[in-house]
Amino acid sequence: MLRPARKSRHLRNSTALAAVALGAALALTSTSAQAAGAAPKHYVALGDSYAAGAGVPSQSAGLCLRSDRNYGHLVAAALKSGRYTDVTCSAAKIKAMTQPQYDAFIRVNDPQLDAVTADTDLVTLGIGGNDLAASDLGLGELVATCIAGAVVNPLGTPCKDVYHHGHWDWSSMSWQYGTDDLAERIRTTIAPQLADTLKRIHAKAPGARVLLVGYPSVLPADGSKCILRQPVTPGDVEYMHGVLNKLNAALKSTAAANGATYVDTATPTLGHDVCSDDRWIEGALPGSPAVPFHPNATGEQVMAQAVLAALK
Repeated sequence: MLRPARKSRHLRNSTALAAVALGAALALTSTSAQAAGAAPKHYVALGDSYAAGAGVPSQSAGLCLRSDRNYGHLVAAALKSGRYTDVTCSAAKIKAMTQPQYDAFIRVNDPQLDAVTADTDLVTLGIGGNDLAASDLGLGELVATCIAGAVVNPLGTPCKDVYHHGHWDWSSMSWQYGTDDLAERIRTTIAPQLADTLKRIHAKAPGARVLLVGYPSVLPADGSKCILRQPVTPGDVEYMHGVLNKLNAALKSTAAANGATYVDTATPTLGHDVCSDDRWIEGALPGSPAVPFHPNATGEQVMAQAVLAALK
C-alpha cells in the first residue's frame, strides 16, 4: 500500500499525466477535423445515455438527459458541421430507433431514425447496452441486480449467478453454470437488431458515413481493484467486464458486416474506470456530474476524440 506522501505524489503525477493527455487530445481536434475531410453538411447523433452524456451539464431534452458536452456535440464542433441534429436519449433501446420512446407512459422522444434524412452525410450511433436487460430499466437493471446481490453475498458472484444461472450441482458436488442470458441477448437480439438498424440508416441516407460507437471501459478486468470502491463484488466486476467486452466485440463485427465504422472507446478510457483514482466513468457515487456508471465530461471528450480519430 502506498504511504500518504507517496500516494500524494502518485496522484499528482497521475493528474499531471491526465492533463497532458487531455491537452494533446484538444490539440488533435483540429488535426482530426482536417484529416476527416470536408465538414459534414448534416451530422445526426443517435443513441442511448452514453451518447447523450447523461448527467453532464448542461442538460436538455427532459428525461432524455441530453448534454451539450456529449461526444456528438464535441465532434460536430470540431468538424464544423453545417447542421447538427442530436436525438440521443437516456434509457434508449435499439427499438427506439424506429419507435417512440416512453418513460412511465410519457413520450420522451420520437423514433430516432426520423432525424436521418437523404442529405445526412454523417451518423454516429451508440446503442445496445440497454438491450442487455429484459426490462425497460436497461443497464439500470444490471447495476441494481449486482449491487443488491453484493449486500447478501459480498464474497460471491451474485450477479453472475442470476444471469448465468449459477447453481449447485449435487451429482458433481460442484458449482455449475447454465446459459448466460446476457451473452445470448448479445448474440440473438442485439447483433441482429443492430444490423437491421444500420441497413435502415443506409437506406435513408445512402451517402452517409456511419460510425457505430462502442462502450468505454466502465469496469476493470481485475475485480480486486474495486474492493471498498464500488458496491459490487470483485467476481461480478470481472463478469460484467467480460459481458461488456462481448458487447463491444459484437458491435465491431456487426459494423464491419453492415458498412459501418466501429469506434473503439474502451481502449482510450482504459484505466479510468469506475474503480480508478482518475475516473472518466463515474461510479455509484459520482465525484463529478454524470449519471452513475456513465462517462463524465472528460469521458465524453475522450469518446469524441475516438470518433474523430475513426474519421481520419
